[in-house]
Amino acid sequence: MKLQFLAGVVAMVGLTGLAHADGFSNGGFETGTTAGWTTGGGYRGSVPNSSLLPAQFLPGGSRNGDNGTRGSVIDTSYVDPNLGALLGTTVLSGQYAYRAEDTTNGGNATVISQKVSNYTESKIYFAWKAVLENGGHVEDESALMKLTLTDDTTGQLLISRSYNAGFDGSGVDSRFSTNGELFYTANWQLEQLSIDQSLSGHSFTLSLLAADCSPTGHTGYAYLDGFGSVAPPVPEPTTYGMLLGGLGLLGFMARRKKSA
Repeated sequence: MKLQFLAGVVAMVGLTGLAHADGFSNGGFETGTTAGWTTGGGYRGSVPNSSLLPAQFLPGGSRNGDNGTRGSVIDTSYVDPNLGALLGTTVLSGQYAYRAEDTTNGGNATVISQKVSNYTESKIYFAWKAVLENGGHVEDESALMKLTLTDDTTGQLLISRSYNAGFDGSGVDSRFSTNGELFYTANWQLEQLSIDQSLSGHSFTLSLLAADCSPTGHTGYAYLDGFGSVAPPVPEPTTYGMLLGGLGLLGFMARRKKSA
């Protein structure tokens, strides 16, 4: 009887833990808003990249000057104004994604962040794209993207992506293509973290910072989508070609019909 009672208590405790486990809130921005996320921004001019952290631009941070007004939720009709079709899709899956920072210069930065507590799913996924303008500056002064996934329970940095538009190209890697003075990722970059027994039940924070260059004359921004426990579908480059080809064919047919 005692063993049965103890087993029942253990089972109830386990169920209680699962019941209070948190999931992602609006991780794919499918409400068309940033509900569930924390956003912020501010001026970063004259501050080196090595001194910039996402938390500085969030509410209460030392560089916070706004609530992220230069960032925006975008939908599937949005076309990147600097690269157009070269950037491919600006929404990974569903109808919406988020663009951190605006697409012009000004020496500003925007951050978006979300914390997930008592996480018990087996995976964390998210995906990003970046556009960074090379203004001929050294790495520490150039347009910047910083993305981090932190284990808040232990303080460990689990995923870190930091890229800048330094003049010699050493601030980016093979994920990036170039067009004129722009470094950009044409394909969605899918990141994932496996949650094993050592991480299960911990709290995690995802943060994305996108910033113009420090001298303020060149732009930097990034796209974010698919923060969740299920891998989002990532289009292959051939899919982009098919989509663009299909749009071209529809346009040709429309023009032909109009002429007739």
